[in-house]
Amino acid sequence: MSSRFTTGNLGSNISRSNPGALTAGDLADFFGRRTTVIIGCLVYIAGVVVQTATTVNNPTQALGLIVGGRLLAGFGVGQVSATIIMYMSEICPRKVRGALVSGYQFCITIGILLASCVVYATKDRTDTSQYRIPIALQFAWGLILAVGLFFLPESPRYFVKRGKVDQARHSLAVLRGQPGDSEYVEAELSEIIANAEYERRVIPSTTYFASWANCFSGSIWESKSNLRRTILGTSLQMMQQWTGVNFIFYYSTPFLESTNAISNTFLISLIFTLINVLSTPISFWTVERFGRRPLLIWGAFGMLVCQFVVAIVGDTVGFNHAHIGPDGDKIADNIAAVNAQIAFICVYIFFFASTWGPGPWVLIGEIFPIPIRSRGVALSTASNWLWNTIIAVVTPYMVNEDKGDLKSNVFFVWGSLCTCAFVYSYFLVPETKGLTLEQVDRMFDETTPRTSSKWKPTTTYSAQMGAKHLDEGSAA
Repeated sequence: MSSRFTTGNLGSNISRSNPGALTAGDLADFFGRRTTVIIGCLVYIAGVVVQTATTVNNPTQALGLIVGGRLLAGFGVGQVSATIIMYMSEICPRKVRGALVSGYQFCITIGILLASCVVYATKDRTDTSQYRIPIALQFAWGLILAVGLFFLPESPRYFVKRGKVDQARHSLAVLRGQPGDSEYVEAELSEIIANAEYERRVIPSTTYFASWANCFSGSIWESKSNLRRTILGTSLQMMQQWTGVNFIFYYSTPFLESTNAISNTFLISLIFTLINVLSTPISFWTVERFGRRPLLIWGAFGMLVCQFVVAIVGDTVGFNHAHIGPDGDKIADNIAAVNAQIAFICVYIFFFASTWGPGPWVLIGEIFPIPIRSRGVALSTASNWLWNTIIAVVTPYMVNEDKGDLKSNVFFVWGSLCTCAFVYSYFLVPETKGLTLEQVDRMFDETTPRTSSKWKPTTTYSAQMGAKHLDEGSAA
């Protein structure tokens, strides 16, 4: 039971947690956001090819190729996951940015569902197609993403950062469906340029290492500081993993199966995955209607209630109470109580999928200023994979019978961590709904997370920079 979890998840997560995601920041600034995603897709495809080409004629060689291919593919996935959020946030109109970025999480849930179905369909094969088919099908999605991006323009904010204003204007015109000389395009472009100029003065770009050090500049007590934003981005992804979602999807089914209360474990796994898929699109509307901050606050509250209910039911009458049947298998004393636990796990998945699933991804694409955006998003994404890996390593020690054997009491752990996420959201998560990325920068300057939902922009960077240039000209 533990080996399936740790070898499947742990191997890929280690490969994505640091190098793939972190190098994406450098590549995105050098080659561009769109090009970096395409490069990541090609690296991922190469990893898939290596894994698919593996045979079992030489077990030692096969293991080396599988591990090498998985590391290569994981490197590409880490690179893509860190860059695509930034790219989507920079090209989307502010009124639908949250909904469109939430689509990233929705596609992840669809991928999980398809993967589950393919693995189930091939599980009874006795030749190498048992693993080659699921791995080979991954090739298609990397190819579709890489080819599709050739028909999309580069981020206009990347062009502005590189000083290529004309290319930024053309890119913005294509993205907004407007002629290059339209007032709408010129107004948005002027604000992007003015914000970039302002940020360059505040955060000067010097050496390579200094550019990374800028992510940690400022005071932790100052909400607008780069350090505070970096901590916010990395801790958001940490909190997402702390909710216990990976335990639910990768460990809870065999965990509950040990009571023999479940006759078809794949059916339960499929139900969990379907709820995850069907609940995520709700966030497309709620993230723009109610905002990011309420979504995370109430999502955490719903999850903590469900987790504690599962823990209490299991500890009193449910999963923790079982006996040995005539055939020597462990059987739950109260199967109805175990079924009730499953029902509340389903409700928990609904809350996660519609709130904390997409929410952190939306926010990390919005909270960083342009000089450190690529590196800030990369660090935040690396945090997600790192904590994913840590939880994969720790979980077996909590629940395996020869280790911690917490049984349902492990949900007290996840419930407590969801409580931390609830408190964290209330005090530290700002509201960015309806603001341009440049207005988000100003919001950090002028308000606090708890008052951010009431903040309204009163001026623009272009107006401020224009007035400043006018004053400098008068003084001269």
